[in-house]
Amino acid sequence: MKKTTAICLAALGATTAMPAAALNGHYPLGIEGLGATATPPEGLYYRGYLFHYDIDEFNTTSGDAAPGSNTGSVTALAHRFIWMTDVDVLGADYGMEAIIPMLDNEFELDVAGGNTFDDDGVGDIFLGPVILGWHGKQWDATFAAGQWFDTADFDQNNPASVGKGYQTTMITLGGMWHFDEAKRWNVSALSRYETKGEQEDTGVTPGDSWLVEWGFGHRLSNGVELGLVGYNAWQLESDEGTPITEKAERHALGAEVGYGWRSLGLNLKAAYYHEYDASAGGVKNGLESQGDTLRLQLTKAL
Repeated sequence: MKKTTAICLAALGATTAMPAAALNGHYPLGIEGLGATATPPEGLYYRGYLFHYDIDEFNTTSGDAAPGSNTGSVTALAHRFIWMTDVDVLGADYGMEAIIPMLDNEFELDVAGGNTFDDDGVGDIFLGPVILGWHGKQWDATFAAGQWFDTADFDQNNPASVGKGYQTTMITLGGMWHFDEAKRWNVSALSRYETKGEQEDTGVTPGDSWLVEWGFGHRLSNGVELGLVGYNAWQLESDEGTPITEKAERHALGAEVGYGWRSLGLNLKAAYYHEYDASAGGVKNGLESQGDTLRLQLTKAL
């Protein structure tokens, strides 16, 4: 146990801040769920995400819990603006987006001498100049591309830092199939591929990662939609500039409920996820969070 603690402490002090709500990049897992792959009609939309991630433990590269009591939380309010235009590109509706996250992070780590680390503020901003949405009789498909910019404050000595200290290019591809013409039953999968830049303060370049959020939903006759949701994420390449070669993974299962008021242009969703498996990679300081997520999502046509 002393050897494991020493390894965790050395990694914690020598590498990067811990982006606990993400895998080894920027995108927070569990932020989307049922119907996420269907782009909305032409117009301007606001989507707000209230996100709370309660961390039960931090796992090592082997997937085992780090020694001692290591807990924390990530609370976020993310503001996303989506503009779907009347332009047709390759037979798809064309749009663009921007995301401004506000974060409050707090970690209590025995592996760091029982210290508490915290930070809050505006996180790194995302700009997506490309959203393409295709729609069929019983299917929807989405492609998107954008960039997370290194706009937030980053402190390599603070694992709770709201900034990542590097940029991330994110490519999105997803699809949804409706089992019936009334679109009462559906299955969907939304994948994100992240490629990161070098973290200037440490010289570490996080490895590429692939993230998948999926859902199986049913809309009741009263308009309420219920479903099973989950996410699976894998780091595909080892980080450059760090001796840790292991790759991070995270897996979760949960449930979602939603309801829309068409006359008001308003939609509200709530979801809960439980992470059942997690293991660390290099950029995670030799530690990877594992916990539970509660997410509220409000979409309003402007």
